[in-house]
Amino acid sequence: MTNDHNQAGIKSQSPDDEGIASKVEHDEDISSPKGPVADFWRALVLLSRVPVSATCDFRPVAIARSVWCWPLVGLFIAGIAIIPAYLTEVLTGSGMIAAIVATLALILLTGAMHEDGIADCADGFGGGQDKLRKLEIMRDSRIGTYGVVALVLCLAMRVAVLAAAGESGSMAAILIVMATLSRAAMPIVTYVFDPAREDGLGKGAGRPDIRMVAAGIAVALMLVVIVAGALTAFMCLVAMMVGASIVGWIARHQIGGHTGDVLGMTQIISELFVGIAFIAVLQVTW
Repeated sequence: MTNDHNQAGIKSQSPDDEGIASKVEHDEDISSPKGPVADFWRALVLLSRVPVSATCDFRPVAIARSVWCWPLVGLFIAGIAIIPAYLTEVLTGSGMIAAIVATLALILLTGAMHEDGIADCADGFGGGQDKLRKLEIMRDSRIGTYGVVALVLCLAMRVAVLAAAGESGSMAAILIVMATLSRAAMPIVTYVFDPAREDGLGKGAGRPDIRMVAAGIAVALMLVVIVAGALTAFMCLVAMMVGASIVGWIARHQIGGHTGDVLGMTQIISELFVGIAFIAVLQVTW
């Protein structure tokens, strides 16, 4: 299961897609919009399947510059996913069904790119004997036992966390918190760790400026404070940092750095850590 398996063409944001590689080469001669709005459109194209008509510059420097608004993409995606989840809960009265619908909406909006990443990492890290073999497995379009198990466990955990928050009427809040902070985690990994490959999204995205990484964290924190309060924001930030650090350490040990799949794994693991922290705070304060 590879990123280009799920992410074809420019809407796919595939780290291994030749079309994007060609676009990046030609973008040096193309005048494209710049500024915060352009950064958001670029990030939205990169991290979702939401149709975007704006012309975007996908050179490494432009991708690295846009990481500050990755949490805003999370907010946008979560905001859309909240709608069918809320309607489902109103119609069925079931928080569990609403959580499943929210999870389905998130997968559709992102093209399952993050789920694809964690499945690839599970197969590669679990089945490869050395770095080259692990990276080779991670690019294989087939999914193995480790990938299936990782997907099932992560999706089950996401649904359980959302359903638990829904019991206290906090499903919308936890969706926003998980989506924003987990997307602030990915730039941290790209900044701290080196790319494992000489091609792909991990290399193509470039190493972001620490100011852009910090700005992304600040944006996510501001959103979380507004939605869930300062205590929850602090605890979830700590959980996100722990999740991102664990993924980064494992990736460096296994393949020497990060790839597009590792960034997908970072999003999923950080999201689950944040969700658990959110529920823990709920248990104390509710």
